[in-house]
Amino acid sequence: MSVDQAAAASPVRVWSALWIVYVVWGSTYLAIAVTIQSLPPLISLGLRFLVAAALMSGWLALRGGGGRLRVTRAELGGAALVGVMLLGVGIGIVTLAERFVPSGVAALIVACVTVWVVLIRVVTGDHPPLVTWLGVIIGLAGVAVLVLPGDQVQAVGGASTAERTLWSLAIVAGTLSWAVGSWLQPRITIPRDPLVLTTYEMLVGGLVLTALGLARGERFADMLGGTPASYTAWIYLVTIGSLVAYTAYVWVVGHAPLSLVTTYAYVNPVVAVLLGFLILREPLTVGVVLGGVIVVTGVALVVSGERLGRART
Repeated sequence: MSVDQAAAASPVRVWSALWIVYVVWGSTYLAIAVTIQSLPPLISLGLRFLVAAALMSGWLALRGGGGRLRVTRAELGGAALVGVMLLGVGIGIVTLAERFVPSGVAALIVACVTVWVVLIRVVTGDHPPLVTWLGVIIGLAGVAVLVLPGDQVQAVGGASTAERTLWSLAIVAGTLSWAVGSWLQPRITIPRDPLVLTTYEMLVGGLVLTALGLARGERFADMLGGTPASYTAWIYLVTIGSLVAYTAYVWVVGHAPLSLVTTYAYVNPVVAVLLGFLILREPLTVGVVLGGVIVVTGVALVVSGERLGRART
């Protein structure tokens, strides 16, 4: 992202995109949980992005002609890499994990993406302020409360404590992929048009997820046996979750500091926990509340430290 691009993005546009990511992405954890109640997790997720990519490409072609989708090989490669890391690995793991981990808890664990971003910056030579390090330590402590074995966090779907713990750790690994992909996006060659970038990321991510679903034994025929609730949630993920929220995220990553973008990580969990409790009756145990408060506090400190560092700079 160049200085000119950053300056061209008005605060109103940046914050509008952020609030879409804040609210809509918080609700997608619930939508994923409802979708996979009766639909195959990876194939339904892959088709979610493939359908969204087809709709987006059709809209772009109508607005600007087929030439608008033309990209160089390097741009396609960059979009494909980010799409695999964010969608294929990041959201793919979360979707599989929500068979065993409550949707609200999954969202709280995903909040540690801000911790990974800080650590990535340190590896690449940056020096965050002390308050940022304090936030990293507190955030990791909160994730530990949510991940460690025990009845402080209850599993879902009849899963055992061991399964819940294993897939909670998998979510942590998925957030690393998401953080690296988000960090790379402004630093590699990608399509300049954020809508074109979104289209190719969803296309590649959808293909990868569908292939992985078929490899693990899922079938397209399984998509025919879903409940009305699952189909409704899937349509919501295709339209609002992918076309609206993911496009907003891709745009804001290219037009705002990553430390500001990742503030979604302490708003999404609050939305997700409340929706999971109200709609899916996910239990609000002491461990979930305590771990959630610790994680959100840590993330808030990280964001505050990043702003302090920018102000000093």
